[in-house]
Amino acid sequence: MPLDNPRGFLAALFTQAVRAADPLEAIRAHLPARPAGRTVVIGAGKAASQMAQAFESLWDGPLDGVVVARHGPIAACDRIRVLQSAHPVPDQAGLSAAQALMTAVQGLTPEDLVVALISGGGSALLPAPPPGFGLADEVALNEALLASGAPISAMNVVRKHVSMIKGGRLAALASPARLVSLVVSDVPGDNPAYVASGPTIPDAAGREEALRAIRDYRITLPQTLLDYIARSETPRPEDPTFAGHESHVIASARLSLQAAASASREAGVTPLILSDRIEGEARDIGRMHAALSIEFQAGRRAGDAPMVLLSGGETTVTIGANGAGKGGRNTEFLLSAALDLDGTAGITALSADTDGIDGSESNAGAFCDGRTAARIRSHGHQPRALLAAHDAWTAFSLSGDLFEPGPTGTNVNDFRAFLLG
Repeated sequence: MPLDNPRGFLAALFTQAVRAADPLEAIRAHLPARPAGRTVVIGAGKAASQMAQAFESLWDGPLDGVVVARHGPIAACDRIRVLQSAHPVPDQAGLSAAQALMTAVQGLTPEDLVVALISGGGSALLPAPPPGFGLADEVALNEALLASGAPISAMNVVRKHVSMIKGGRLAALASPARLVSLVVSDVPGDNPAYVASGPTIPDAAGREEALRAIRDYRITLPQTLLDYIARSETPRPEDPTFAGHESHVIASARLSLQAAASASREAGVTPLILSDRIEGEARDIGRMHAALSIEFQAGRRAGDAPMVLLSGGETTVTIGANGAGKGGRNTEFLLSAALDLDGTAGITALSADTDGIDGSESNAGAFCDGRTAARIRSHGHQPRALLAAHDAWTAFSLSGDLFEPGPTGTNVNDFRAFLLG
């Protein structure tokens, strides 16, 4: 029974959610028709090597190409070159990788096919500063965006205006070849133009929207970058260059939550999907989830089946002037929830990034229950102080609640589950 091993049950739901976003099955269902000419594969993101490996195994014709993954373990490919660069802050390797992608799509014909394998994380992996700017400018931009607390969609609107590859520019370079983008979405709402800042997909977000995001989220940027954004523009969707291009979201948080819900029903647990597009400050969203859990728990009657609340999306963490300790948005979310669940019986929660890495360490997220805060205090630390210092990894390391499944090879945003027994 799930209540006999609540953490094992929640970990199994995470596995089902990740399996629903498996690149092999997702790509199998969206293979394009073979072209008369060449097939060139490009791509970027946390799932890039796994997507490339899957595409190689499924494609029955000749192909070549290059994709960019983050530093760390990668899936082996025979015909597609896999380059690696840094995430979340760009590095020199990313400059070379972005140039390799741009070179790969040049000189093609209308008889050729370009397949773009895009997943979350590609924004940082593909630094390609415009003329007059360098890597240091992209690093400054990314650091300012990460510290701002802006949602991923707003960050990527800004990023694509300071790039030679994002915002559909890579697709423009591939013209006149036919281009098909296969996208594993990590953005709430699943707009493919926002995933990895849309290197192969133009969108209608103009420079006014980028400047509005900078103003609304109080993003502090050097004046040179602000001046450039104010006069830059991305390719427009109606540009004839993009005629005939296709894009398909092949995996998303919604599909993963539905898979977890199905697994819950099979185990005799009633699922409720709150939303797949929850955004906001991680600590605030954590308190909201705790409040909902307590409310549903209070309304339960003896004999009711166990219940699990599921949600997805991407929260944010706003870093103040004092900096941050260790952790990511999932552990910050859960530490905030743990404080409100302190002393509550019958509720166990898991929050984890579906790519297997939450923030700066090797864990995907963490578990918590009504005794987590007490376990942290038993080690001589105050959980509220650790939350204020954005040091949630330390808190869950002390309490023994870290969740470490390892890199998953996909990325459809955050997975949250609160089991009510």
